[in-house]
Amino acid sequence: MTRIFEAPAYGPQGACYWAETEPDASWPQLTVDMQTDVAVIGGGFTGLNAALALAEAGVSVALLEAEHPGWGASGRNGGFCCLGGAKASDAMLARRFGSDAPRDWARTEVAAVDHVSDLITRHGWDVDRHSQGETLLAHTPRAFAGLEAKAAGIADSYGTAPMLHTPADLAVRGLGGPWHGGMTLPVGFAINPRKYHLGLSQAAEQAGAALFANSPVTGLTRAKGGWQVQTPKGRLTAGKVVIATNGYSHEDLPSWLRARTMPLQSTVIVTRPLTKAEQDGAGWWSAQMAYDTRFLLHYFRLLPNGRFLFGMRGGLRATPAIRRRIARRIRADFARLFPAWQDVEITHEWSGLVCLMRNLVPFLGPVPGHDGLFAGLGFHGNGVAMGSYTGRLLADRVMGIGGKGPDWLGTPPPRFPLGRFRRLLLAPAYLWAESLDL
Repeated sequence: MTRIFEAPAYGPQGACYWAETEPDASWPQLTVDMQTDVAVIGGGFTGLNAALALAEAGVSVALLEAEHPGWGASGRNGGFCCLGGAKASDAMLARRFGSDAPRDWARTEVAAVDHVSDLITRHGWDVDRHSQGETLLAHTPRAFAGLEAKAAGIADSYGTAPMLHTPADLAVRGLGGPWHGGMTLPVGFAINPRKYHLGLSQAAEQAGAALFANSPVTGLTRAKGGWQVQTPKGRLTAGKVVIATNGYSHEDLPSWLRARTMPLQSTVIVTRPLTKAEQDGAGWWSAQMAYDTRFLLHYFRLLPNGRFLFGMRGGLRATPAIRRRIARRIRADFARLFPAWQDVEITHEWSGLVCLMRNLVPFLGPVPGHDGLFAGLGFHGNGVAMGSYTGRLLADRVMGIGGKGPDWLGTPPPRFPLGRFRRLLLAPAYLWAESLDL
């Protein structure tokens, strides 16, 4: 099995705050040979949603997680259940997939948020839900002018009107800071991702799915009538297989995946609980989740217990020196945007991997040339909603049910240049993005 980042990029999780809020689900290790209709590789939001939907439909399904439950991005993310999942512009979508593609994608984004909301409501999960949509904060006057120009189109695409904010309006709403205005779209909400993951796990098991942890897949081969999925201590024989590994994918599982994904590091810090006086001093007491208009954006929110979560992109490598540099950088950015909190204790810091595709849209569907093999990955840092919904749609594809989600999401993603050295492409891309953020 091969991956392109250094081993520390994949784990252990480090000082992840979410791990302290909810114990890991308890899944056994696969230690026997067994047969199932569908095998799911990957125990995050995508894999669990696929397993849950399949089990509820009466399909026998077994899920394999390489590490402990919640190990990957599903246990490390910022908890933003929001619009997103692609980085392709409307013009790109229209040019590649037709004039209806931008609106189809917008509807898919909304459907993804609604899917997670419906799951939480139906099962009655307590996931610390808060925030009415999300607020985009302009870091320059030019950025705010861009938000004003896009507002009408956003209303048309998403079927709900965004609210524009002046700096004074933001301050009144408890969203103070060095912002030149902002825009709120009332779609989405914030959650504790570990509690959501645990709810999915319990629901999938109750529906009949077999969930296994510490069972990394070491081999995936064609077998008569399906596939054989090998782990260190047991083997699954399955008619169909779903790959749901996103930024934690291996290059050769299957070899078709080689160079089709670009994992990127993202880093998060969390403060100690802030007092009401400290929140007032910074002008930030809103429960609204927010991010800024930079290409290399920051994302942040006040948690229900008063802690503040702040995230940004990580380094291009996972060496100790680079990690120390990123730790200094994220603290400097945090202090620059929230100077009143520059001396507040940072109690937690961790990193995880998001997944970029060369065509800047997710892939969802059958793997070409591999009968019975399906994959869903490439959520571009917005996997809480889109990764979850992709799992649900993958279950439909596996069962031969269509009708939900654009067909063009099944377009095979092209490979990145440079193969296993493709991370070299990120350095000039980051420099270009930083120049645009000035």
